[in-house]
Amino acid sequence: MPYVDGFVLAVPTANRQKFIEHARACDAVFLEYGATRVMECWGDDVPTGKVTDFFRAVQAKDDETVVFSWIEWPDKATRDAGMAKVMEDPRLSPEANPMPFDGKRLIYGGFMPVVEIAGRD
Repeated sequence: MPYVDGFVLAVPTANRQKFIEHARACDAVFLEYGATRVMECWGDDVPTGKVTDFFRAVQAKDDETVVFSWIEWPDKATRDAGMAKVMEDPRLSPEANPMPFDGKRLIYGGFMPVVEIAGRD
């Protein structure tokens, strides 16, 4: 059964290109260690809610954009093994690839799909 890691973060809007470069470097490592797909999505139509929303979740500031990302893995065992390798990989150290956003406000978690509906090719 596939497994998905999901992420929501706030990136300074001025750092869009830096974020893309950071993500490309990181995402290649995830793929190398077994991920099947990585998506990095720059907020475009993200509404402000009355009770909760993505902005509140990551304490986004006026000059920041919400980013929604996920990593798809073939299964949880591959994810666990791959993520352990990712965390030890020197290419993802803060010195080698500094985050162009405040990592303390990053929200993440692992998810088991319960419904999957695919469109026709």
